[in-house]
Amino acid sequence: MIKGFDHVAIPMGQVAAMLAFYKGLGFRITDDYGKRVYAVHCGDNKINLHTPEIWQSGRFTLRGHTAQPGCGDFCFVWDASEATLHNTLKNLHAQIEEGPVERKGGRNGGADTGTSVYTRDPDNNLLEFIIYPD
Repeated sequence: MIKGFDHVAIPMGQVAAMLAFYKGLGFRITDDYGKRVYAVHCGDNKINLHTPEIWQSGRFTLRGHTAQPGCGDFCFVWDASEATLHNTLKNLHAQIEEGPVERKGGRNGGADTGTSVYTRDPDNNLLEFIIYPD
């Protein structure tokens, strides 16, 4: 039986910008494989970010065959106010693409709704931040 997910992985193109962006959002960043794969951690989950050195090499096959930077679409639970989210995104020069809008999330088997705000990271991956009411 599946208990949950551990991590996802995507290729990245703008290494320094991506690492600075996710650090600015509050993620813990680790260099897991000698500056070829970085991981951004939140709680018990992580996103592995494959550097161009690895995903463009032609030798690394443990990836989606058609994955290119900008292929990710992630939803994060934001554990602070909407104003804090807006200020954080503003400080990162991230434009709000949509929101705030009401959305059903994954919490409580998909029964709970929250308020979502959408933006993009430096590689153009779509990021949704959902805020559940207390």
